[in-house]
Amino acid sequence: MNGAETLLSPGQCVMLFVDFQAGLAFGVESTARQTLLNNAVALARTSQVYDVPVIVSTSASRVYSGPLFPVLHAVLPGVEPIERRNMNAWEDETARSAVLATGRKRLLVAGLLTEACVSFPVLSALSEGFEVFVVGDACGGLTTVGHDLAMHRMEGAGAKLTSWIQVLLEFQRDWTRHETYAGARQIVEEHGGGYGIGLTYARDMIHPNTKQ
Repeated sequence: MNGAETLLSPGQCVMLFVDFQAGLAFGVESTARQTLLNNAVALARTSQVYDVPVIVSTSASRVYSGPLFPVLHAVLPGVEPIERRNMNAWEDETARSAVLATGRKRLLVAGLLTEACVSFPVLSALSEGFEVFVVGDACGGLTTVGHDLAMHRMEGAGAKLTSWIQVLLEFQRDWTRHETYAGARQIVEEHGGGYGIGLTYARDMIHPNTKQ
């Protein structure tokens, strides 16, 4: 596989967002919940800038978990969450069919909880020949140990581990790609921590063509 095929390209990918719901987020202890939500929103916004299809699945919305996080719903206004009964989204025919309908074989997965509703569809999709990338910093587990063990198991089964910022930068790859430059930069500035602060500083404070 050459470098162009190894690196992610937007036209090859589909994203699966699983159970980004408050009732499940209450149990997350593997990372700060606000950080997790920041990263999930950044990933969702990335999908919109690069026109990557997103499948959203929720579970037990009316009895325990609550609806999709409103901030994610706002970023993905045209995406209707697929409600399911089982833990494994890949065993839900509607969710699985939605992924298959995109015709794309590179699947990026993020969600809650890493130990179950993330790892189960990842393992299932791998068994069906998908190339699966787990966006680890947009996943949350009940404990750090549980999250890490689930990540190791998925990686051992063939999944690739990545982060939301790597996905964005891999999609962009060249800051002279003007059609996505503004959108990508805005996501980094608003969600990218110190890196985003640096981009904002460079834009507002550094004027190489201005005499001091």
